[in-house]
Parts: sequence; structure tokens; C-alpha cells
Amino acid sequence: QVQLVESGGGLVQAGGSLRLSCLASGLIFGTYPMGWFRQAPGKEREFVAGISWDGDNTDYTDSAKGRFAISRENIKSTVYLQMNSLEPEDTAVYYCAAGRTMYGLPIRPYEEYIHWGQGTQVTVSS
Repeated sequence: QVQLVESGGGLVQAGGSLRLSCLASGLIFGTYPMGWFRQAPGKEREFVAGISWDGDNTDYTDSAKGRFAISRENIKSTVYLQMNSLEPEDTAVYYCAAGRTMYGLPIRPYEEYIHWGQGTQVTVSS
């Protein structure tokens, strides 16, 4: 079965950096777009960043643009989210997800992703 496992979360002070990783198994990783979402307590899950199947196209929510970078290494079946200049508002559980369209471009709607990881907690303190 398909599994997505996130890692790299933790506690960091404002202004610090973290790199999240998502290791995939059970699918042909290099043919699907991938995305990162986050969910803070009491809030809806929101799109953070997306990347096309081949890594040539990326998309970011406004609050992440300029601070976060999504990338992938298809030979390792891994997608990353580099997060710099972290702010307390970035505190959330971060999830990686695989899209449903082979050879797809980055996509934002939650319902367009069909496989999800368990999430990794990111906490940014003041």
C-alpha cells in the first residue's frame, strides 16, 4: 500500500530553519505531483507548497513564498520542504500528500490529493 512518512519537525525559535522530509513508498513516486499542507489548532488544513511530477514547477501560498522551498529527489522517492525565517504563525502539523494525476502540475485543492502522510509537528517559539 502507499505510505508517506514525514520527518524533520521540531521546536525552533523564531527566525530559525527546519527541513522537512517525506519518504514515499508503494507508488511510482516520479510520476505524481506532491504537496505540503499544514493545519494549526482550530484552523482548516491549508496548502503550503506544491511541486510538479518532475520538479520543474513549484507553487507556494503567499505566506510561504520567499521563505519556504519545496524540492524533490525522485530517485530517493523523497520530497522536501525547506523552511527559513520561521515565525510563530508557522506553528502547525505539516503533512505531505501525493496528487491523483500522473505527470501533473502543482495543484492546491485538498481534494486533488489522494495519499497523505501522518504529519510532523512544527512549533515556532517567540
